[in-house]
Parts: sequence; C-alpha cells; structure tokens
Amino acid sequence: MHQVNAMMAIAQRDFMNLLRDPARLVSSLIFPLIFILVLGGSLQASFGDGNFNLMTFTFTGVLAQTLFQSSASGIISLISDREEDFSQEIFITPISRYTIILGKTLGETMVALPQGFALVVLAFVMGVGMTIPRALALFPVALVACMLGASFGVIVLSNLRSQRSANQVFPFLLLPQFFLAGVFNPINDLPPALNFFSSLAPMRYAVDLMRAVYYAGRDEYDRVVLLNPITNLAIMGVMFAVFLAIGTALFVRRERNR
Repeated sequence: MHQVNAMMAIAQRDFMNLLRDPARLVSSLIFPLIFILVLGGSLQASFGDGNFNLMTFTFTGVLAQTLFQSSASGIISLISDREEDFSQEIFITPISRYTIILGKTLGETMVALPQGFALVVLAFVMGVGMTIPRALALFPVALVACMLGASFGVIVLSNLRSQRSANQVFPFLLLPQFFLAGVFNPINDLPPALNFFSSLAPMRYAVDLMRAVYYAGRDEYDRVVLLNPITNLAIMGVMFAVFLAIGTALFVRRERNR
C-alpha cells in the first residue's frame, strides 16, 4: 500500500502541473487539429471517394499519435527533475525505483488522456463518424497507447543527460514514426526495407489497434487494419515491459553515478 500511495502521489504531481498550465493543453491540441482538418481534409478532397473517408482515417491515426507522443514527451520532465535535483530527493525515499517510474508513467498518461478526450469531442463536431459507444470502446486503447508512449519516453530519455539534448534528439525519434506508423498514409504495401523499420516503430501498433477498434464491423476494416488486435496488444505489452524495465534500470544507474 505504501508503494501504491507513493506512485499515486507522483502521478498526481504531474496531473496538477497540467491543471496549473491550461495553455499547455490548448497548445497541444493545435497541431492535431491542423493535421485532421487541413491534411485530412485535403487528402479527402484529392483522393477520397464515397466508400472511404480519409479524414476519418487521419483522425484515428492522429488520435493514437497524440496520445503516444504526449505521454512520451511528458517523460522529458524526468530530465528537468534531474537538473533541478528533484529526482534525487525522490530517489532517497524508501520506495521502489520502479514505483517512481511507474508513477511518472501513470502521471503522463493522466496528462495525455484529456487531450485525447478533447479530440474525441472535436470528432463529434467534425462529423467523422464518432458515436458514444465507439468513443467508449476507444478509451481502453487510449490508455494502452499512453502507457506505451510513456515507457518509450522512459527508455529514450534515460540515455540523455540534459533537457536540451532531449529536445534535440526526441523529435528525430518521433517524427519518422508518423509515417512509419501510418498516421496519415496507408502502409499496407510498404517496400520490404520500409516495412522492416515500420515494424520497429512502437507508434505503429498503437495506431493499428486504435483503427482496429474504431473500424470494427465496418466495410473498411480490412483496408486499414494491419494486424489482429490481440497481436497488436501482445506486441505493445512486450514493448511496454521491455522499455520500462531497461529504461528504469538505466535511469537509476545514472542517478547513482551522479
């Protein structure tokens, strides 16, 4: 119970930071909205047909991408905490190192979910075929996408020494995944080399699982979904465990060597 209380306290700190900075929430919605309206709208106008809505396709990809990216980017606070010696104060407390990292992961998940909720509300306004049952079905997927993104952030940022280096390196690890994961473009028929790199991109499985749930029972399902949802979920579970274990071990070792 002591470990759980500590984990929740760390998570609550990150969530309260979001509530104190509403401008962060608003600004985090600008780019997803641009992607959906401008890119999705232009794709629909140029290449869409009556049987397939490319704006809906873009929306499902951007929703998964936003949740994944927000959680992953939010873990950058580990770097700022380290620079401000806040993490040192946490790490001398009698709680497990994994509890600390799990608390940060849960906290960034709690930060990302309101962004996803806002996008779902916008989906109702934009008329992309969102319904209340479908929105409720997407919630567990959103939670899994956030957790995977946060664990990806842990393993990446545990190898970086400063917030400046994180801000420089992180975009190079995230931006290629936008295309390798099929956020905006179908990736059913990629060349072998690109398909290999696509299979290594964690975001791909979050996007594919999101679309599998959204398009379940619809005619477009086979055109947009790559893997069985159970397969996606299993791969994401393995990635989460590996990223979190290795990332935590590296982060703790770096803290001890400071």
